[in-house]
Amino acid sequence: MTAHLTVEQRQLARRLSAKGLSLREIGRQVGCSHEVVRTVVRRDSKRPVRSDSWQPGPGLLTLADREEISLGLRAGDTFTAIAIRLGKAVSTVSREVAGNGGRDDYRAWRAHRRARDRARRPKTPKLACARLAAQVTRWLQEWWSPEEIAGRLRMEFADDPMMHVSHETIYQALFVQGRGELRRELARCLRTGRVKRRARRRPEKTGQLRDMVMISERPPEADDRAVPGHWEGDLLIGGDCRSAVGTLVERTTRYVMLLHLPGGRNAYGVDQAMRHAISTLPAQLRRSITWDQGKERAPHAQFTIATGIQVYFCDPHKPWQRGSNENTNGLLRQYMPKGTDLSVHTAEDLARYERSLNNRPRKTLGYMTPSERLAELLAHTG
Repeated sequence: MTAHLTVEQRQLARRLSAKGLSLREIGRQVGCSHEVVRTVVRRDSKRPVRSDSWQPGPGLLTLADREEISLGLRAGDTFTAIAIRLGKAVSTVSREVAGNGGRDDYRAWRAHRRARDRARRPKTPKLACARLAAQVTRWLQEWWSPEEIAGRLRMEFADDPMMHVSHETIYQALFVQGRGELRRELARCLRTGRVKRRARRRPEKTGQLRDMVMISERPPEADDRAVPGHWEGDLLIGGDCRSAVGTLVERTTRYVMLLHLPGGRNAYGVDQAMRHAISTLPAQLRRSITWDQGKERAPHAQFTIATGIQVYFCDPHKPWQRGSNENTNGLLRQYMPKGTDLSVHTAEDLARYERSLNNRPRKTLGYMTPSERLAELLAHTG
C-alpha cells in the first residue's frame, strides 16, 4: 500500500533509488517498508496522492537539503564538507544531525517531519501548565526577575522539563496583550514596575572630594572578584533629594547591607552608619569599599584610619565601575520606589529588604542566593 505516502516521500524515494541506495535503506530514510519503496520505484499508483503543503521558511533546511545531509552521512563525509555543498553554516548541519538521531540514526524524512511539527502554530504556551504558572507567580510576587526565576527553576526542578521556562516566555506572558497565562498586574512586580518595555537612562551626579584614591589603584583581587571582602557602595535617593538609604554590596557574593539614614544624606550620618555596618562583619570580609564621588564620602580618609578599610572612588560618569551596586539599587527600587520618601522605611524595614534580596537567586552566582554563596565562602575560609 502506497496511498499513505505523500508526493514528497515518493519523490524522495525515487531520487534515493537513482543514487544507488538499496530498497531497505530508502525505506529507512522515507519512513516506510522496503516493499512499499519497491512499488513506488517500479510504478506509479493510480490512487490520489496527498501532498504536504508545508514549506520551510527562507534560509531553513528543505527536504532536499536533508536528503543531501543523509547521503553525506552515509558516505562518511564531515559536517564541514556537507555544509559546503549545501551552502550552509557547519553549525546548522551539526545541530540538525544532533537533534535527529546523530550520525548513525539520522533519517531525512523523519527529520523533515519533526521540523514541520515544531513549526506548527499556534503552540500550547509553556505557562499553560498550572503548576509552573503558580510557581512563577509566587516568585514574581516576591519580586524576583524573570531571569532569576528561569534560572532557579532549572536548579530546583533539574529533572522536570515541564517546570523549565525561559525568561523571555515570562516577559511575553506579562507584556503581550492576549496572553493570559499570568495575570497582567504581575508586571507591576517587575523591577521597573512597567507593563511595557522601553529604554530609560538616568544621569549620575557626582561631587568633588579631596585626596581620593581612584579605582585604578584598587588591587587586582578586587577586580576579578576572586577574594571576598571588597564592597561597592552608594546612596539610594528619595523624592526631592530629601531622604536616602545607603547600600553596600559585596562584589564576590552580591551580599547586600542597607544603611539606615534617619538624618538624611549628610556626610557625618553616612559615615557613622557605614562604620556601624562594617563593625558587624568578620575580618575576612573587610578589605575595601568602592564608592562614587558623592560629597557624602567627604570624611573617607578618617573612615579608613578608623576602620583600616581603604575607600576607592570611581571615575566621573562611569557608574558601571560599580556594576554590582548599580544592579542592586535597581532591585531595591521595587521595595523603595523612585520619587518616594525613603525616611518612612524603618531600620526593621531595611533589615527585611536585606533578607529578601540576600535570599533571591542571582544569575551571576549560578542561581545560588547571596546568602548561600556567602555561607559557602565563609565555610571554606573559616
